[in-house]
Amino acid sequence: MIKAILNGCNGKMGRVVSEEVSKTSDIQIVAGIDKNTQPSPYGYPVFENIDMFEGSADLIIDFSRPESIPALVSYAERTKTALMVATTGLGREHTKLLERAAKMVPVFHTANMSLGVNLVKDICCRVASVLSEGFDIEITEFHHNQKADAPSGTALMLAKAIKETLDQNREFVYGRTPQSEKRQQNEIGIHAIRGGTMPGEHSVLFAGPDEIIEIRHLALSRRIFALGALRAARFITAQKPGLYNMDSILS
Repeated sequence: MIKAILNGCNGKMGRVVSEEVSKTSDIQIVAGIDKNTQPSPYGYPVFENIDMFEGSADLIIDFSRPESIPALVSYAERTKTALMVATTGLGREHTKLLERAAKMVPVFHTANMSLGVNLVKDICCRVASVLSEGFDIEITEFHHNQKADAPSGTALMLAKAIKETLDQNREFVYGRTPQSEKRQQNEIGIHAIRGGTMPGEHSVLFAGPDEIIEIRHLALSRRIFALGALRAARFITAQKPGLYNMDSILS
């Protein structure tokens, strides 16, 4: 049985993760962490701060905000608890903390827990390697109007993976305003749209002479991210200290 602490338990994703965990027989949430300490309908205690939890756990699952990272890393290092971070919008300072923790405990970090999105990333890299000459690349992401970070962590993940594949001096261009000049060949355009209750959509466009290839992923609900998180939980708790991501599962 994997005993997990769920950070962000009363958020939108936290509730979905709690529901999916309740359907399993091998994972148990032993504590939730959230600024909103409303009791969980799934029976586990909820604390405002992770240091208030006095029990033991095998794993911390984080679906919250970047400012939670320092406290989670400190707890993971002190208690030798595996850490899985699905929070987006992390800065370099947060990444450095995860890299530090990975020297002591298994750390799993990804910008998107969906297996489908990570397969799309692999497909995009393959297409980019073939169409490296003469094709313009534009990434557009759509999310609900409550999402705080823009562009999404997934859009940046796709852009960085494509850039690494091309091994060229590619430049990220965020939107086309207020620029008044033609597009450069070395650009990767990244665009963010916010509205309504859209769970998430990502489109990668390869536009060449007289033909267009579009690779698209549409999330119909948050459940896909929760299911990916459960798969990652089973994976990371069986690993040695180190930094892992979805590529570690799919390879």
